Order: sequence, then C-alpha cells, then structure tokens
Amino acid sequence: MLNMKLGAKLVATTGLTLISASVLATTEAKVVEHYTDIAYAVYEDALISAKSLQTSISALTANPSVEALEKAKTDWKAARVPYQQSEVFRFGNANVDDWEGQLNAWPLDEGLIDYVDTSSYESELGNVGASANIIANTSLTLGSETLDVSEITPELLASLNELGGSEANVATGYHAIEFLLWGQDLNGTNPGAGERPYTDFAKGDACTGGNCERRAEYLQAAAQLLVNDLEDMVSQWAPNAENYRQEFISLPTQDSLTRIMFGMGSLALGELAGERLKVSLEANSPEDEHDCFSDNTHFSHYYNGLGIRNIYLGQYERINGEKVQGPSLAQLLSAKDAELDKSLQASLNQSQEKLQALVDSAENSETPVMFDQLIAEGNSEGAAMITAAIDALVEETEQLEKAAKALGIDNLSPDNADHDF
Repeated sequence: MLNMKLGAKLVATTGLTLISASVLATTEAKVVEHYTDIAYAVYEDALISAKSLQTSISALTANPSVEALEKAKTDWKAARVPYQQSEVFRFGNANVDDWEGQLNAWPLDEGLIDYVDTSSYESELGNVGASANIIANTSLTLGSETLDVSEITPELLASLNELGGSEANVATGYHAIEFLLWGQDLNGTNPGAGERPYTDFAKGDACTGGNCERRAEYLQAAAQLLVNDLEDMVSQWAPNAENYRQEFISLPTQDSLTRIMFGMGSLALGELAGERLKVSLEANSPEDEHDCFSDNTHFSHYYNGLGIRNIYLGQYERINGEKVQGPSLAQLLSAKDAELDKSLQASLNQSQEKLQALVDSAENSETPVMFDQLIAEGNSEGAAMITAAIDALVEETEQLEKAAKALGIDNLSPDNADHDF
C-alpha cells in the first residue's frame, strides 16, 4: 500500500484491491458526464494545492529559513499528487494537451533560470538559452535580438518558454519551481537530491548565490502563473457553464468514449511506459528523470498510473478525503463482457503494484533507493523493477484496446510516442 509521508503526516493511502463493477445499469452518456465530474474535481484539487504552495512560497520569500524552505518543498510534493492524476485528461483533450506544457514541461535546462554548477551541468546541444540565467540578468541577447527581462512577471516567464526554439528552455511550471526550491541535483545516479540553501532567498549580506531578490521574484511569479493556469483549467471543466466540459458532453458518445480511452492508453503507453520510464532507463540518465531535482519521481509515476485507474473505475479520492464515485467504463464493459472487465481491472492493479514497487524502494526508511539510482548503469535489480512496470503498462494498454473494441471502438491506436515495446 502506498504511504506518502510529507514530514510526519500521512497524506495519501491508496488500496489496490480488485473492485467489482457495479450491477447497476449505466449508460454511455452518464459515463461521459461523470468523466467530466472527475476532471473538475482533480483540477480543483490541483488548484487548491497550488494555492497552498503559493502561500508557502510567499512565506519563504518574506522570511527565509530552513523551516520555510522545507514547508514549501512539502507543499510542492503535495501539489504533485492531484496534478499527476490529471494527466489522464491530457491526450484525449486537445485543450489540455495544448495547455499542459506551461505547467509540466520537462526536462529543462535549468541554466536558463538561475546559476548552475557548470562542472556537472548537461544542457541540450545547441541550446542558446542554456546559460541565460534570467535571475542574474536584466536583459538577454540572442543573436541580433535583445530581450528586456528586468521586470519578472508571470507574463514574461510564459513568453520565455521554448526560447530560441528549444523545448529545453522551460521557464515556468512545476519543474521550474522545483528547481528553485531544491536547486540542481549534483549527485548523478548516487543518493541525494538537490540541496539549495534557504539563504539563496535571504536578505542583504546573508544572500548566497547572488540575486536573491530576483530569485524570490521569479519564484513568486512562477507560482502565480501556476495558479492562474490551473484556474483557467478548472473553469473549462466547471459544471453549469458554457465551456469545454459542455462541448465534451455534447459530442456523440462514441466520440467522447474514444477520447477518454485514447487518453488512458496514450498516457500508459507512450508517455509513462515510454517517455518517463523507458527513456530514462535506456539512457541511464537522471537528466531524463521526471522530478529530477527533488527525487519525487516515484510518486509522480505512481499517480500517473492511478489517474488511469481512476477513470476506468469512475472514482477519485479528493485531497480532503471526499470520494467522487459514479458511472464508469468498468460498468459499461462488465455489461458486455464481464470476464474482460475482470481482466482489465487485474491489469490496472498489476501496473499499480509495479509502480508501487518504485515507491517502496524510494520510501524504504532504512535503505531508500530512489528512481535515479534505479536507472544507474549496472543496476540490474533497478532495471528489472522498471522493466516490470513498463511491461505491465504495455499489457494494460493492450487490455484497454480490447475493452475499447468491446465497447464499439474498433481502432483505438493509443499514441506510443514512437517507442517500440
């Protein structure tokens, strides 16, 4: 069972017991509407937790201390829990996929944002912004163009994403905030996360790293933009409004169900199994680790998987403990093919168990082994654990394709992100 501890407080516990489909009749239209209910709840939780993070960041920048920095880190990790469960909405909904990059783009060349240890800094080849250091400079020169970055605002940061055409230039979102809270992880595939001192936000002579005032301004602007973006997405899924939710519900139900299941399969296969697990393992590279500064990657992967399972079962546990439960794909499939429903549920649970193994490894109180250690060259046990998770997600996707066909969707074809499995 997953136990995510932030400080001494247990904040998330999720069982993996096989859940039988309800015998109550349901309809495709009800399943589609409940999908939008879950989306609204998940994004609202992501917004609530982002606002808590913003409050902690304000406290840190106003009165820097070890305790204030740790509180902001704790709240950053808590904010990842609902957000990672939201990624199941990304691939089936273009409005989410177009919006997502400003919040969760990775990996990033952190030298764009702040100082780095150049002896261990690996940037994208040819990236002209890889050492721009926005915090230390009030203007940036790219070729014949000079950019005024003297006033750090949410709007400025948003405009700097993919600066110079490089996807590694990520100026905003969870990972930019993560870097500013933790700093570089200089440990490679050895134990340890980033160790930014709280004095990087200190006042006057106590400031380390230089430019502490601008660093605080950057962190505050990034937090504000995160909140702004999440407010926008909450409004798009809110009930009783003319918005994307209403458009989605108004689609022919087969189109909506196709989008739902395509999103599930694409997150499982191309994104989680491929981009987030396979790429980092094959490259043995912590630079390709999802939450690379904080060593929180195991939880991000777990909650991605849980988001898929949530949608199939029509359930979501909110950050306040409230249960959102309603008409589900599991009910639809069970009515048509009860054995296939059981097989798919077992496959979903198998994936969560394999992702849970990554959590258990990292959260072992005596000998924690983090994700960046598992992907180290020569770590055969780590490679086996990650490969098992990949294989389970591939099998899960195959089961989803069978389920889609049983529900009248003949060619689901989830995105594999050009990976061979």
